[in-house]
Amino acid sequence: MSDLRLSAPVLDAMRADLPLVAEQVVAAVIAEVPAYSEPFRGSMGRNIETAVATALTGFLESLAGAEPSADRVQRVLDAAYRLGEGEARSGRSMDALAAAYRIGTHRAWDILSEIAVEAGLPATDIARFAGLVFDFLDQLSAVSVAGHAGQLAQDDRLRARHRTAVAHALLAGQPEEQIREIADRADWPVPDQLIALVVPRSTAPTVRAQLDPDSLELDADITALSDWPQHLVLLVPAGAAGAAERTSRQAVLDAVAQADAVVGPSRPWIEARSSLERAVRVLKLRTQGSGEESLALGGAVDTERHLADVVLMADEVARGDLRERVLRPLADLRPSASEKLTETLRAWLLHQGRRDEIAAALFVHPQTVRYRLGQLRELYGETLDDPAFIRDASIALA
Repeated sequence: MSDLRLSAPVLDAMRADLPLVAEQVVAAVIAEVPAYSEPFRGSMGRNIETAVATALTGFLESLAGAEPSADRVQRVLDAAYRLGEGEARSGRSMDALAAAYRIGTHRAWDILSEIAVEAGLPATDIARFAGLVFDFLDQLSAVSVAGHAGQLAQDDRLRARHRTAVAHALLAGQPEEQIREIADRADWPVPDQLIALVVPRSTAPTVRAQLDPDSLELDADITALSDWPQHLVLLVPAGAAGAAERTSRQAVLDAVAQADAVVGPSRPWIEARSSLERAVRVLKLRTQGSGEESLALGGAVDTERHLADVVLMADEVARGDLRERVLRPLADLRPSASEKLTETLRAWLLHQGRRDEIAAALFVHPQTVRYRLGQLRELYGETLDDPAFIRDASIALA
């Protein structure tokens, strides 16, 4: 409490005019802060006037030498905090609230200082009184700003939980109507398309900073990523290429080009799981045989460039059986001979029988290629001319 003591006449004059001070403070805020020009004209404005008068009453009590009751002080602070919370819930910014306090403080001081001078407050005490007024209202402003920030943080946490629920619902295949209800609670604008990204947890914040702020995030505690617990899923809103309202898929790829991310295809938002499944298949190709590991790929991986690999690995057991059937005529050869003829058969398929290109690919003489192709013809016979066999062999040996 300050050692400045105001005389009874000065205090009485100020107390008498506190309703005017409160009214003028609210009027100044209405006039100078656009965000409050309408809200403060009704009952809210009258409530603020009452709060201002109550706060200044307690302040003046302290200058009369009386110790304000702890209960009164707490009520004033609680009211300031609730004001900040209410402003956040109403969608008004901390900038507007801070401006209102600044303008209100100056208007209150203009009136109080005039009353103090007229009531005989010595000039030597005016400056000290000014410092106390501004310090007091600055403290209330800080409490209100804290209430505003606290409410926003609470809203953000609640929104984040709801948005996580949206992602879970999408990947669980819940009915569209239910997902839209969750999206409404999450204040999440439903996009036309979604793109699934799989990223290491360590780089997720950096990647997310490059993406649409409405992107959804989900830990890898879902079935599709059970083998990669150190990764996260991001579902990024997108539209068709060139769409103004949403980022195109190419723009997403450009944004994460230098990041360790696997980028799934763009899908209708309700089919986001299929985009994730594609991304996980490509991730599996990249880490196959090495278990969980960092996605150190030297840049983003576009799943659209790996469609053939995804198709080939869709059923690994079936592909293994197909390979065994295609290579059955070589089963009785020595391993080294079987390996050479398998390489030659693959090159023959890839280069469509062009002997010189096959020789170049295998780093052997064309005569060697001719000899090996003769061996293959003896082993396979007319099967090499069967389109169905050529299809099967191309898939099995790809």
